[in-house]
Amino acid sequence: MKYRYLKTLLLAVLLLAKVYHSAHGETGQTYQADIIVYGGTSAGIIAAVQASRSGKSVIVVSPDKHLGGLSSSGLGFTDTGNKSVIGGIAREFYHRVYLHYQNSQAWKWQQKEEYGNKGQGTPAIDGADRTMWIFEPHVAESIMEDFVKENNLQVFRGEWLDRKNGVGKEQNIISAIRTLSGKHFKGKMFIDATYEGDLMAAAGVSYHIGREANSVYQETWNGVQPLVFQHNHHFAAKISPYRIPGDKSSGLLAGVSGEPVGVKGSGDGKLQAYCYRMCLTDKAENRKAFARPDHYDPADYEILVRLFQSGWNELFDKYDPIPNRKTDTNNHGPFSTDFLGMNYGYPEASYEERKKIIKAHEDYQKGLMYFMANDSRVPEAYRTTMQKWGLAKDEFADNGNWPYQIYVREARRMVGGYVLTEHEVLGKKDVPRPIGMGSYALDSHNVQRYVTAEGYVQNEGDIGVKAPRPYSISYDAIVPRSNECKNLLVPVCLSSSHIAYGSIRMEPVFMILAESAATAASLAIDQNIGIQQVSYSELRALLLGQKQRLEVKD
Repeated sequence: MKYRYLKTLLLAVLLLAKVYHSAHGETGQTYQADIIVYGGTSAGIIAAVQASRSGKSVIVVSPDKHLGGLSSSGLGFTDTGNKSVIGGIAREFYHRVYLHYQNSQAWKWQQKEEYGNKGQGTPAIDGADRTMWIFEPHVAESIMEDFVKENNLQVFRGEWLDRKNGVGKEQNIISAIRTLSGKHFKGKMFIDATYEGDLMAAAGVSYHIGREANSVYQETWNGVQPLVFQHNHHFAAKISPYRIPGDKSSGLLAGVSGEPVGVKGSGDGKLQAYCYRMCLTDKAENRKAFARPDHYDPADYEILVRLFQSGWNELFDKYDPIPNRKTDTNNHGPFSTDFLGMNYGYPEASYEERKKIIKAHEDYQKGLMYFMANDSRVPEAYRTTMQKWGLAKDEFADNGNWPYQIYVREARRMVGGYVLTEHEVLGKKDVPRPIGMGSYALDSHNVQRYVTAEGYVQNEGDIGVKAPRPYSISYDAIVPRSNECKNLLVPVCLSSSHIAYGSIRMEPVFMILAESAATAASLAIDQNIGIQQVSYSELRALLLGQKQRLEVKD
């Protein structure tokens, strides 16, 4: 009797295991393609599309279930810079956005004529070249999914790289990667399209985290920048950082560091702040009120109360409009959605530790919105207006209407044979072997909140220096040194200084570089050579044929 019971139980367990593996893929199973793309960001999908169009088999291994990264996670008010230098599949993406909004059915919560045409430095809708640069999150995700279907891309979702032992590598060549589920992915070429550079790091490629000292690359705007104010993200008024105003013995308020700010121009391991790009709406039928989040403590927002008391009145300046009465809401002002100083450990953190950091950011930002809509210390006019806003019910429906992806503005940056610096961005140095272009300003969000020598709270790290004209990005900035890895390309966490990355780190630029990376990978496969040996003249000809923009013509 006992034997029969155990036999039945064993058969049941085996049957359940078979059903599970049928749905999720066999543990330890190996998949093979010419090109393996790690990361389901906008760059990852564009790289895969180009690999497919180049006639190569390709697999996307994505930790995320939703594709498109920040582009489909709230960043719909595109940081275009000079849109004339956005070409290739990136421009095709924005053309598809345009086509979507030409359909009257796309305008559910407002008429197209009511929307206006405000973009970031350019009209949102450009009828002349049939592009649109502003969009809702679900529209971007839908376009990414269309790319997947049209190109028959094989995408493995929810697959996380085993960062400790998951990269098989011999003689500086990656043979395969393994995910935590046990799946193996073999390829000839690999592309790291993550915001964190996890594959790059696991493959033993050199990288840097934080700000370099200005002396490293003879820059001006890198390193610590105390009392440099180039946006409206600093405290103009004298506000006490202490729990009891003016009383140092009472302790510091939440979010204020007690560490010295650092010497101007010196390097550190600190990062510009992260936040979520929230999709909000004031359309009552589509609005979800801000709820009290986990671990809510109104004391976390005391500095904001004092900021309001000082007369600050820019609360709604970055509720940038996107279609259908929604916003791409970004950080603005000295105390906002950026969670200063709370992301320093993120790049090197384990997956579990990252979850904790991400949850802390989520709780802080949700708490901020709840606080502004409900706390009696918030001026009534602002509080009443905030109550008219809420999360859009028809976005991120399976995530409580909260964006899927935190805005990782900067994590690891590769240190390759060529490092882009402010000199290239500001047009002071020629760029060899260009494969794409950028045009945005040197742009860093604040890095730390500290106490000044006079005893007041202040932010540090916010930089905004305009690029005089579009600049080229070198092929050598997306490939590692050959003695480190010969078959990896890194179009997102590329080789650049902190402050240069502040310009490069825009979604259109990541798409541009990803397309060029996949094109180079295909060439290397065709010729059976390392990625550093690719003929630039051949690569250039292909990129121009793909309508990539490589340089400004004088």
